[in-house]
Amino acid sequence: MLLKFRVANFRSIRDEHELSFVAADPDEGTAWPTGVVAGGKEISLLSVVGIFGANASGKSNVLQAVLAMRSAVVDSVAEWARLDGIPREPFALDPAARGETTLFEVDVLLGPRRVRYTYGFELSDERVEAEWLHAYPEGHKQVWFDREADREDGDDFRFPNSNLREGKRLTELTRPNALLLTVGASFNHKQLGEVHRWFLKDLRLVTSDRDVRSRSAHTRDRLIDGRYREQIEALLVAADLGIVGLAIDSSLPREKRVRLLHRTRAGAPVPLDFLSQESLGTHAWFAFLGPALDVLASGSVLLADELDASLHPLLAAEVIGMFQDLEANPNRAQLLFTTHDATLLGTAAAGRPLGREQVRVTAKKATGETELYPLTDAHPRRDENLERGYLRGRYGGVPRVMTGEVAREVAQLRAADE
Repeated sequence: MLLKFRVANFRSIRDEHELSFVAADPDEGTAWPTGVVAGGKEISLLSVVGIFGANASGKSNVLQAVLAMRSAVVDSVAEWARLDGIPREPFALDPAARGETTLFEVDVLLGPRRVRYTYGFELSDERVEAEWLHAYPEGHKQVWFDREADREDGDDFRFPNSNLREGKRLTELTRPNALLLTVGASFNHKQLGEVHRWFLKDLRLVTSDRDVRSRSAHTRDRLIDGRYREQIEALLVAADLGIVGLAIDSSLPREKRVRLLHRTRAGAPVPLDFLSQESLGTHAWFAFLGPALDVLASGSVLLADELDASLHPLLAAEVIGMFQDLEANPNRAQLLFTTHDATLLGTAAAGRPLGREQVRVTAKKATGETELYPLTDAHPRRDENLERGYLRGRYGGVPRVMTGEVAREVAQLRAADE
């Protein structure tokens, strides 16, 4: 379970920003209790957070930052061994950023006992400049290790206590451009392996178009599971796409085995070839269902870039509702998505899918830097129409374009050409 994520100096994100799933006001009704106490209070977590903002404001870069941290944790031993330094993407619009470190940090709850861990690191072009792992069993902080390059005593690693077993042995195997967490996992270190597995298995990205084909294939291949097939079929029918069921012909090539059955006036449903006859909207919904059901079953985190790009607003609202329903989501999976769709803030067609605490906004500063902040920074009232307020620019995150400005620019350009 993801509590918080911090990032600095990555792509358009220059300054340090935090994205939190921790509910500040559990009475909003959009969070669920974890049973974990921090600072004398029980932590309540949001199951859904949506990031809104104008084009090129950095919404997708927030998701990409999570994935960049995951990639570092997974690849730093094997992949980085072939490199002279470390692959990273610091803020490109200020040359000084190249000389500054890139920061990643997560707070997570892991295991059946929901133990909290804080893990993070800072990277330069040449090496890991800092790395740390803290655990909170029974709510009390334990520093498992703390790494800092070029310490005066010559020892980059510190283990203040004996809570991390065989930690010092692992440091002898850790290159300057490798993470100790990755090294420990590669040697089957039990304690480090649990944190490493969260990065490896509990983060899943879906994009609006680039991975539709692979996700469709994944959904199709999972249909061999009878229970999974029932769920997919029910959700296809519920989406009001004219689908009444699906058929599978195992004698056909894999990519042609699935056919969706469509409602007809004559009564008998007609199967359509999935690849050549189904609409882009049907492909998008089918492709989304596979990863979504996987995440719901495992209780992991789904990162959805541009949730509204291929899904109708009502379907997008249903996806949000699915993650927020404790019966549909008993394992407490989480959804982090980006969108332009302001109707997900409103009350007109889909009720109010998102509460005030579930909304984050990205805005681009004049210097090209992304700002990420919670909607609650604007202090909206509990009953405020968030859709109207967002579209009117009350919370930021909308294009600074005057009405008709684009059309006027096109007209002037055409006139100049004539």
